[in-house]
Amino acid sequence: MKLLAISGSARRESTNTALLVAMQDHLPAGITLSVFASLDTLPVFSPDSERAELPAPVARFVDLVADADAIIISSPEYVRAIPGGLKNAIDWMVSRFEVIGKPIALAHASHRGNDMLASLRLVLSTVSDGFIDSAFLRVPLVGKSPSEMLTVLRLPENETAIAAFLADVVAFVRSRQAAEAV
Repeated sequence: MKLLAISGSARRESTNTALLVAMQDHLPAGITLSVFASLDTLPVFSPDSERAELPAPVARFVDLVADADAIIISSPEYVRAIPGGLKNAIDWMVSRFEVIGKPIALAHASHRGNDMLASLRLVLSTVSDGFIDSAFLRVPLVGKSPSEMLTVLRLPENETAIAAFLADVVAFVRSRQAAEAV
């Protein structure tokens, strides 16, 4: 099973990207997770750009989404809203089929951000009916340096929470795949 983890931050030392990268150390057997932390490479969405060949960065992103069995998104909150780069990536998916029905789960690297999370859930439920309400991970990393982030992510309670979150996502995907195979 392939999981795609999308960071909603373009920041080089993003807490959300660090959380997603840390997940790679806690995957169940047979599961891979690739992290996409390059939203800043996607051009601004325009319906006109969909008529011709997709811009190369968008085509690569769409291929990653298509190839994934599920998506995990971890994003900061900007002014109580979804960051523009993440919303732009979602906009590129709205009229495409690759994300429809794709299981999607949220993780969050902050103790705050509930307004953005509610908005993100609403937006994602528009592009996919596979939103995983039962799986959510929050590990507060806001304001931490990269070394402090690693220390927090390696705390036993956080490692357990990350592993449990991933197990929940994988179980959801497997049960959905089994139901579709019938």
